[in-house]
Amino acid sequence: MKQTVYPRLFNECVAEVIGTALFMFIGTGCVAALVVAGAHFGQWEISIIWGLAVALAIYAVGGVSGAHINPAVTLALASFMGFEWRKVPFYIIAQFIGSALGAGLTYLLYQPLIQDFESTHHIIRGTVASLQTAGIFTTFANAHISYFHAMGVELAITAILMFGILALGDDNNIGSKGILSGLFIGLLVAIIGASLGPLTGFAMNPARDLAPRIMIDLLGWGNVAMTGGRHMLYAWAPVVGSILGAQLGAGLYIKLISPALLANKAPTPSPEEQLAPTAQNN
Repeated sequence: MKQTVYPRLFNECVAEVIGTALFMFIGTGCVAALVVAGAHFGQWEISIIWGLAVALAIYAVGGVSGAHINPAVTLALASFMGFEWRKVPFYIIAQFIGSALGAGLTYLLYQPLIQDFESTHHIIRGTVASLQTAGIFTTFANAHISYFHAMGVELAITAILMFGILALGDDNNIGSKGILSGLFIGLLVAIIGASLGPLTGFAMNPARDLAPRIMIDLLGWGNVAMTGGRHMLYAWAPVVGSILGAQLGAGLYIKLISPALLANKAPTPSPEEQLAPTAQNN
């Protein structure tokens, strides 16, 4: 029987759907357990679960698609690392689909508890009070910071994330990390979440943030999902901040660190090689 050969791009996109859905399902499930199921998690526990979920996604599909699982990462890799631009829209669509599927599965499984929580606390979806449950699926800025400040936070932390991804994947930087690189990237996500997560929810990923935001808008949370309960749109802040941040982090690494690493690894000419041009001129 002749084996059917599927186009490689299709396989890569399926891998991106699965990887993004996997980490979103675990991450949003963790937050749902905290909000509506009485689980006792602190900021570090939440952050490490998100980080390990990212690491698991990397190990699950990294060999097929590279496990971008993040449109900001895909765009940065296309800008600075030679990832094919023709693949970019397909990867991003796959990541948005995966994010919606992962968050949607969490909603489906936790729906009875979410409804009971809303009933018990007299929460009506679409009101500011419903941000408690909306926050299970997407991110919102801390009430004490402006949306432009939140965009700056997302820019900074995504720049750090992208810089770290490239550093951990660079064999010229203190040698190959091999199979441990996925775990280190997950730990980087956890460290960022534990230290700066209370400001914006550490989205760092347009698909992770916007796809479930659209989903809960359609599920009854309405306009509050897009505004965060204020008088202006919030959904743009984590998207713009993460895309710009990834570009900044990748640019810093590729333009400043990578050339220095290559220069340090360049072999030192032997005395004979250094004298060779002089001898030829004579």
